[in-house]
Amino acid sequence: MRELPETSIVNNRMSSRRFSSRPLYLQTRDAIAERISSGEWKQHTTIPDEGELARELGVSPSTMRKALDLAEAERLLTRHQGGGRFVSDPLSDKHAERYSCIRGRDGKRLGGEVKVLSLLETTVNEREVRRLRLRLRERVHRVRRLRLTGGKPYMLEDIVMPTKLFPRLATHFDASQRLSVLAQQYGVSLGGGEERVTASGVAPDVADALEVEPATTVMRLDRVIYTLEGKPAVWRLGQCPIVGGRHYLAKLTRPD
Repeated sequence: MRELPETSIVNNRMSSRRFSSRPLYLQTRDAIAERISSGEWKQHTTIPDEGELARELGVSPSTMRKALDLAEAERLLTRHQGGGRFVSDPLSDKHAERYSCIRGRDGKRLGGEVKVLSLLETTVNEREVRRLRLRLRERVHRVRRLRLTGGKPYMLEDIVMPTKLFPRLATHFDASQRLSVLAQQYGVSLGGGEERVTASGVAPDVADALEVEPATTVMRLDRVIYTLEGKPAVWRLGQCPIVGGRHYLAKLTRPD
């Protein structure tokens, strides 16, 4: 089946809207994500096969395969050993791993305790407007929390979440929850994200929180996580000392 560049998918069906600049496989992935976020496809259930979905959405098998592979890379779907796919559980450890990339010397994911240092609801600033695509005067929650393993801090996180997505985030206990747990509690379906990793010197307040020397170098992990619909849901700046064999694990997916 030959794909026409001017066609697009709207509400899970082909539309005659012309000159869409968004690649067709991404529109197809969006249609898949919509079925998950709307509850049409439930967690743990097997989805229709590749050929059936391609016919239903009016795209070629290769486009559908690329869209499904992307949804799988984003952990929206999981592949059966026999070749089929089912809807992932957002609370599973495997699903949550994509948001936790710091590893110890042995290569295992660092876990442990989360300690909330501050929780504040306030009006957005200019950086938050840009990173979360918000309007001036919108409200956000700002959370500063410390991650510890073996009783020792290994990451300081500054997290910003739009109040409209997380309207009743009122307690330190809520803010200490794993992101995937929080999102499910608030009915927010998380999709992919973008992260910028840099190295820099540590600020005095960060050094105090992490219990490191002022000359320590830290990894700065600037991440925005999006909803399945592609809207920014969480902006997090994590700072982690580069000591003790710690490293950042990035899993690569196939190129576009």
